Amino acid sequence: MDRQLSEQHRIIAFGDIHGCRRTLAALLEQLDPEPSDQLVFLGDVIDRGSNSRGVIDDLITLADRYRCFFVMGNHELLLLESLETGDSSLWLDNGGSATLSSYHTADSSGLPQNHIDFLRSFNYYIESDTFIFVHGGLDPEMSVRDNIRFMQPSDFCWMRTHLRRSFLETGRYQWEKTVVCGHTPMPEVINQKKLISLDTGCVYTDTPSLGRLSAVVLPERRIVQTGNIDT
Repeated sequence: MDRQLSEQHRIIAFGDIHGCRRTLAALLEQLDPEPSDQLVFLGDVIDRGSNSRGVIDDLITLADRYRCFFVMGNHELLLLESLETGDSSLWLDNGGSATLSSYHTADSSGLPQNHIDFLRSFNYYIESDTFIFVHGGLDPEMSVRDNIRFMQPSDFCWMRTHLRRSFLETGRYQWEKTVVCGHTPMPEVINQKKLISLDTGCVYTDTPSLGRLSAVVLPERRIVQTGNIDT
């Protein structure tokens, strides 16, 4: 799948959806994308929420209408690894049970092959000239190019080092591009020169400071949000 974005057209990046189909639909209605817009989904589109199947159906449909890019999240990775190894315990313990429920199946053998193939097509990173889109983040003490060269791609799904206070307060990232990521739920979007972190915990409605799905419109860095309407 293509992983090079053009900055000649708007880019809209979405935080972690986690099976919240109606909330995603509400945010898309609010954004009202133009035909030339490029949509980037930053991973963790599945698990925890009630309708992962519906989210995947909608994303496949969106990819027929817009130029869409999909980033591998740790939850997609856990599902795909469980299919490879036959051991789904870690995935199920991290929200996979809700995904199976959305397919009305007791185990992963009931997942449609086209949905599995769709998840396998996700990239570990997507780039434009001035942005790089990953799920978790990049090592803040290495350049973007060195991250790509030396890190295991799966590390991009789990990284959180860049969110340490010492980096957030100083902005001393070694990246030559702005990193746009999700993965770590935060009460507010982080919108710094070198870091945009978009996970505002859409699925975590029991936590008062979370429970919103966020997107950023680039290059103007406009943040658009909607509250969870799935629960």
